[in-house]
Amino acid sequence: MTVSIDSNLEELGRQRPEWEPWLAVIQEVLGETADTKWDAFVPARAGTQEGKIPLLTGAAITLESSALRRWTERLIRTASQSGTAKMATLKSAVRVADVSTLFKAALCQDDARLQEIAVSFGADPEAFHAVAALLPVPLLHACNRRLRGSVARSWTEGYCAVCGAWPAFAEVRGIERARYFRCGRCASEWQVHCLVCPYCGMTDHNELVSLVPEKAGNSRVIDACKRCLGYVKTFTVLQGSPAAKVMLDDLASVDLDVAALESGYRRPQGAGYALDVTLVDKAAPSGRLFPWRR
Repeated sequence: MTVSIDSNLEELGRQRPEWEPWLAVIQEVLGETADTKWDAFVPARAGTQEGKIPLLTGAAITLESSALRRWTERLIRTASQSGTAKMATLKSAVRVADVSTLFKAALCQDDARLQEIAVSFGADPEAFHAVAALLPVPLLHACNRRLRGSVARSWTEGYCAVCGAWPAFAEVRGIERARYFRCGRCASEWQVHCLVCPYCGMTDHNELVSLVPEKAGNSRVIDACKRCLGYVKTFTVLQGSPAAKVMLDDLASVDLDVAALESGYRRPQGAGYALDVTLVDKAAPSGRLFPWRR
């Protein structure tokens, strides 16, 4: 990780010492995300994006089963040793027999399947879901690095053009005040040309509100929709955050999430666009598909 990311993690730790267990997990993810070995697993694309379909939809992703297992076990082990009671329940999940099923469920944001896997291990479902959701982040960052040139310039959907996730927050940049959504999973960005609700597409200013929590300042607001009751955190910045810092920016602004929830607004569960990917084991001579059992 860069000095800047390390210093941001340290600053978060000083501001929120109670977050130390979770920050240890985030540090593990950010360290793995910086490893360029994941670039080799990004699926190839021919041509540019079409329609409203994220780039990874229907992709065949080749992964090394041994590398996937090492990463999965390391992340879950780090979480289980964090010292919190809920995270400790993940110890039974460190030796995952079918890492491909877990990875695919996390990649496709299949909340129901992740719930089933958590129950099968006797792990706390909330803690398990939070950690499992981070498993595909290194691959997704690699996909953003390699595929962003294929994103359609006309993309203005509410969900990510690469992985289909809802935005983690919006950035209003520079003196032009150009508005961009940022993905919390792959860190991609896409410009939207007006104030719009990403969840229901509302653009009527009478149905959109901006909330400015006490002590937040005008540079950090909550843009909310009165029709679907969704919200997006919005930051006024000179320039967009580096990809490696998006996750930390999202975490550091949790006070805005709390304020939005207290005001009756919510973020939708699951994906903005459901992916359907195929995982292929690079280690298998025959190109055997990873098992996917329900």
